[in-house]
Amino acid sequence: MGILGAHVSIAGGMENAVRQGMSLGCDAIQIFTRNQRQWASTPLAEDAVLAFRRAWAASPIQQAVIHDSYLINLASPDAELLKKSRNAFADEMQRADLLRIPYLVFHPGSHKGTDGASGIGRISEGLNDILAKQPEGKIRLLLETTAGVGDSIGHTFEQLRSIIDGVEKKERMGVCFDTAHAFAAGYDMRTEKSYEKTFQQFEEIVGLKKLKVFHLNDSKTDLGSRIDRHENIGDGYLGKTAFRALVNDSRFLHCPMILETPGGDVFFKKNLDLLRSFIKT
Repeated sequence: MGILGAHVSIAGGMENAVRQGMSLGCDAIQIFTRNQRQWASTPLAEDAVLAFRRAWAASPIQQAVIHDSYLINLASPDAELLKKSRNAFADEMQRADLLRIPYLVFHPGSHKGTDGASGIGRISEGLNDILAKQPEGKIRLLLETTAGVGDSIGHTFEQLRSIIDGVEKKERMGVCFDTAHAFAAGYDMRTEKSYEKTFQQFEEIVGLKKLKVFHLNDSKTDLGSRIDRHENIGDGYLGKTAFRALVNDSRFLHCPMILETPGGDVFFKKNLDLLRSFIKT
């Protein structure tokens, strides 16, 4: 099975995210490292960094993932917003390296009425510039599959491949597969046959070796809706078959599988229990 977990809060201190993850029974956690509603960020204090590292090292949490700020848009055609986005993303990378968290998940961005190709070009160009300025960085940058709302980029495997193709340091790139987003974008996983077809497509277009993290969310909207609405596992249009297949898929044995389902901690526990009940022994 994958390494099951949930998105947890850093309220009260970075190390509290580890404690919350443990209280939920997580084997993996995902966190934000900065205020999601502000461009400016407070630098991570050395004692906060050390407290997180120590708490993580002393815990049973096997893996940690960072999600970047939703304000960031690396595909923006607006010069000022693009500059702010690139600076904020570079800061996210530095914070991940300080915390020694290996994966930074991010939404590719929105081209804002221009076109997909130019938006993809801006994403790759920005990543090349940022990576060149942080040559000693070790984290892997994970493009998240999107639902395809509006002008967003990342709802097809071909778009993800195009972004990666434009990045010089391809070894630093990977993908986070969000089940609800992919389903809303049109990738069916409701049967064993459609599940295999979807991941065969991913293998042919992107390559399964690039798939490093999953977001496990059912979908409140139907296949191909292009609407991003998360639901608890088994309560949405995607259903249980896909999740049963995922947690038993040996190809994804070492992938963190992070819940972002609605309802808070109580529902995280229920969803984790349900996912673990699917595991074949």
